[in-house]
Amino acid sequence: MVEIASYENLKKINGIEIRKYPKMLLAIVEGYKNDSGFNLLFNYISGDNKKQKKIPMTAPVITSEKIPMTAPVITKEEFMAFVLPSFYNEQTVPIPLDPEVKIKVQPEKIYAVLRFSGRTSRSRIQKQIEKLNQILKNENIKIKDDPILLRYNSPFTPGFLRRNEVAVEIDNFK
Repeated sequence: MVEIASYENLKKINGIEIRKYPKMLLAIVEGYKNDSGFNLLFNYISGDNKKQKKIPMTAPVITSEKIPMTAPVITKEEFMAFVLPSFYNEQTVPIPLDPEVKIKVQPEKIYAVLRFSGRTSRSRIQKQIEKLNQILKNENIKIKDDPILLRYNSPFTPGFLRRNEVAVEIDNFK
């Protein structure tokens, strides 16, 4: 069984969950479009690290998602990240051999999350992000950062069995 990143459910509002994620370690690649960084991350957990140690796969796989905007905005690089198993810390995590793979500590964060099943096409993801944003707007909850996509299953899992989520970090949640 794959370890799933832990979180605390704070509240459910109109089909979304407000979650508090603890500090966690991520293996991350930046600047790769779509899923092109996957192989770099997979190689890292398969032993392409200084300890030559295999690292168990976890869920979810996290990717950045861009929202079409009408005004000019400064956007961050696209990224893909694997959550590292909870038994690692900054001192014990294997160091990647590939300089494109970085280990980052993500601090505790509060996210609004909308779950959906099926395949993750661009249009489908965009519709889910729009739905999440509308619920947050209606609830007067301020979005703090760009959306992310959380995927929990292998690419070989049939679409109807897949667990996917779109999430945004939120501000001022009580």
